[in-house]
Amino acid sequence: MDDILPESQEIAQETPPDDVFVAPSIHELQILSGASYVHYSPIPETISTSGETSTECVLGVDEAGRGPVLGPMVYALLYLPLSAHRSLLSDTYHFDDSKVLTPTFRSSLMQTLCTPSTDLHRNCGWATKVMSAKDISAGMLKPAGTYNLNAQAMDATIELLKGVFAKGVNVKEIYIDTIGSPVTYQKKLERIFPTTQITVAKKADSLYPCVSAASVCAKVTRDAALEVCYQAYKDPLKEVNEEPTVAAQGWGSGYPSDARCSTWLKNNINPVFGWGNECRFSWGTAKDLLEAKGTGTRVDWPVEEDEESMRVTDYFSASSEKNVKDANELINWFGTGVSEEVF
Repeated sequence: MDDILPESQEIAQETPPDDVFVAPSIHELQILSGASYVHYSPIPETISTSGETSTECVLGVDEAGRGPVLGPMVYALLYLPLSAHRSLLSDTYHFDDSKVLTPTFRSSLMQTLCTPSTDLHRNCGWATKVMSAKDISAGMLKPAGTYNLNAQAMDATIELLKGVFAKGVNVKEIYIDTIGSPVTYQKKLERIFPTTQITVAKKADSLYPCVSAASVCAKVTRDAALEVCYQAYKDPLKEVNEEPTVAAQGWGSGYPSDARCSTWLKNNINPVFGWGNECRFSWGTAKDLLEAKGTGTRVDWPVEEDEESMRVTDYFSASSEKNVKDANELINWFGTGVSEEVF
């Protein structure tokens, strides 16, 4: 995949804060093992899921971390009562596209959302799908039938939405920040969720407060996940001052165009394995460092024959070749034949 290169100002916005809030969506063992996973918050107390008296809700979906070479991509959704949509999210808490908000403010909003005594916690439910760098790369590097990033993102969105509906939440309206063509994306979702009003739009995170809130959930979860990945590299035997203590100072935003990220990749490459579960090996930056720059060790793995891919004629040709070989061996066993001229 071609690397997505943000502007320097965007890099600053994408860099995690030094003291990012660690939300319940952070599952350290799964992050460190390179596993993808889903997290759902409890259904808020103001939302009823019982039959005809169920609360009508609005839901937004957005992602964070589509372009970086390091760390997961996170999809998130947030839902709340339709009646509280703009008044609570926009007027009271000033949610906006997470790229516009400062890293510290994003983190504080997420902390408020996760604090039981707040009206955000009482009214809003949310969920995240952490898509590990390992799984993203495995899909994109499949030898046949590549599972591209757009397809993976679509499946993550559908999985999250199905999970909310399965909990009995009465979602009436869904707003989603698009990937690819909004029309194509929206038609596919409408076929899956025919009873819900769905709007897929560009810059939806700036237009609809529920999408803005979802973008904050996604970004803060990614920031904290990036921090978990970085802490795994810290050497407890080194002096505190020898290396940066947090991801923001170490590999920065995780984008290839971030000098901190590219420097870290070069300084921490393993000639055989490259890097760990935090790296997207399908990205051009990783490929170049391993192959084009000559810093990696090339390994040619033996190809195992797949019996299912063999043709029927392969069995006949193999059999005939074996018969000829066996016949020659029998001839040589009894000696070489002589011509009539000998007599």
